[in-house]
Amino acid sequence: MIDVPQVMTVAGIDASGGAGANADLKTFHNQGVYAASIITGLTAQNTLGVQAVLPTPADFVTAQFDSVLADLSIQAVKTGALFDAERVQTVADNLAQAQIPFVVVDPVMVAKGGAPLLTDDAVAVLVAELLPLATVMTPNLAEASALLDRPITSETAMVAAANDLRALGPANVVLKGGHLADSRSDEVADYVALADGTGFWLRAPRVATNRTHGTGDTLSAYITAHLAKGETLAALMPDAKRFMTAAISETIAVGHGHGPLNHWVTG
Repeated sequence: MIDVPQVMTVAGIDASGGAGANADLKTFHNQGVYAASIITGLTAQNTLGVQAVLPTPADFVTAQFDSVLADLSIQAVKTGALFDAERVQTVADNLAQAQIPFVVVDPVMVAKGGAPLLTDDAVAVLVAELLPLATVMTPNLAEASALLDRPITSETAMVAAANDLRALGPANVVLKGGHLADSRSDEVADYVALADGTGFWLRAPRVATNRTHGTGDTLSAYITAHLAKGETLAALMPDAKRFMTAAISETIAVGHGHGPLNHWVTG
């Protein structure tokens, strides 16, 4: 019998398969961990945008938690789209009770096409209830700006923002810099702020493509898988960066808008 790390995604379904729980499950499989799923909502979406959203009833979210945790030994969990304050609170309550060793929070606020995936009143619940449970938070610049209520327009500002986000509760922050517009436009730089107060940069060549649907989900899922395998955040992040660069650059021809990543790449 093979002993395999067991992880869980708490996220919405992407009807077109490129983001949300769909991207998480593909990444988990790629990285050799067993994945369970708590579905927080359904979306009618494709690479062109989100056309409709149907959140899962809060009591059924809890029922899913109860079923999975009564049977599986979950070492790490990641959260994605939670949609509104009721679902954020429900997820936070269940995670607090479960006490899973590693919690990765991807604060999904807006879909790639611009559709909102987290209501304004849910942000306060996210900060108060969910972020203090997080081992790692993985915001992009737009999400970080919204949480801190200020623009982030330089690498110096990214460092300050990552440390200020840590002050909101998460032990570690991976701040993704893919949307930063500065003199380093030929590369993408992410900043990792660690629980011990130190930090470091991860850099890679910028890939000229619009096939980036599910990027945030995939990165946070990769981190979740490797935390479950017993790796430290500092040790796994260079490999995570290489995996993401490959998944974005080795493009697949799917859809007519913001196409999905290549979840078949190795790494």
